[in-house]
Amino acid sequence: MTARTATPRTARAINDRIALDLLASEGPLTATRLRELTGLSRPSVADLLGRLGRDGLVTVVGEAGEERRGPNARLYGLVAERAHVAALDVRTGSVALALADLAGRTLAEERLPATAGTDDMVAATLAALDRALARSGVATVHTAVMGAPGLVDPTTGALRPTGSLPSWHTELLTALRARLEGPVLLENEVNLAGIAEHRHGAVTDRDSFVLVWLGHGVGAAVLLDGALRRGASGGAGELGFLPVPGTGGLPAAEDCDGGFHALASSGAVCALAGAHGLPADPAGDAPAAEAVVRAAAAQPTGAAGAFLTELADRVALAIAGVAAVLDPGCAVLGGEIGRAGGPALAERVADRLRALSPLDTDVRPATVAGSPVLAGALVTALDAARRDLFGPDLAR
Repeated sequence: MTARTATPRTARAINDRIALDLLASEGPLTATRLRELTGLSRPSVADLLGRLGRDGLVTVVGEAGEERRGPNARLYGLVAERAHVAALDVRTGSVALALADLAGRTLAEERLPATAGTDDMVAATLAALDRALARSGVATVHTAVMGAPGLVDPTTGALRPTGSLPSWHTELLTALRARLEGPVLLENEVNLAGIAEHRHGAVTDRDSFVLVWLGHGVGAAVLLDGALRRGASGGAGELGFLPVPGTGGLPAAEDCDGGFHALASSGAVCALAGAHGLPADPAGDAPAAEAVVRAAAAQPTGAAGAFLTELADRVALAIAGVAAVLDPGCAVLGGEIGRAGGPALAERVADRLRALSPLDTDVRPATVAGSPVLAGALVTALDAARRDLFGPDLAR
């Protein structure tokens, strides 16, 4: 990252933003290191650090070494307590949330167990948020991001209601916006997982890829040229509705059972495992599918290998369709099932894809640990808070 020349005022804004982004991504830095990374002169860096210090964004947080003294040995870091953000991963019957400071350090986390069908998830989530705020000593949330399944209208930011999703998701969004002073942004959960993989996971080296989510349901996040593509109605990546052979029918506007969902959802994966003689929980939920795929990937021979190969055949159908339209160059297998399959499943999908498509498409397993939705929500919330406090990224 190198500073650019411009008018004096614009140049200062660009250089300040570059320095702040470096402190956010690299952590505390000495003035010498900032000079090396920005290409700025010693006086320019000194002026920059003075400005940012007066603005309350940067402060001295330590020294680079015990034996060194002087200004160059000082470590400069973001004033982490300047702003705090919240992230929520809202599923059909559970919620996970986290609070972080401006430097990206997680201060508190709360998880509510799966309680699908209950009427008090909104109250329980607000109570969990209050506990996290009290425990971390945070008074105000600058920006919150809520990840949820379903279509998010890119114009209004509203969650489009569908018959398959609980009504309390929309009620929770309304309650959060009433509870918190700062903006509460809504994003599709799979899109957030894609953002997390791009920033911290399997595709930090790529700006174009598709994350294929394989879990209770199926979906995709589409990132092209570094930008998330949501589509005109927020429906980009609704792979469950993709018509593919082998389902015995076609999807309908209100029912994806005739689409790719019928081949790769958790219920379909458990049924496929059972057909290969593998022990699979008949409940067919995401944890059950994750368990049987993980066990097969650990020893992919015999019936387990045949199961993984047939599952890979199914997944490759969807990726071939996406590649024919978007040519993203890379597909990441995410969700509980995609991560559980690891390299064993990804390699089989890549092999099958080479036979189906003339387009080179790298296939990788997702690598973000924990909740990728929560991680993506934190990234999105931090980006929004930093844009507000640091100013626009004029260097791009």
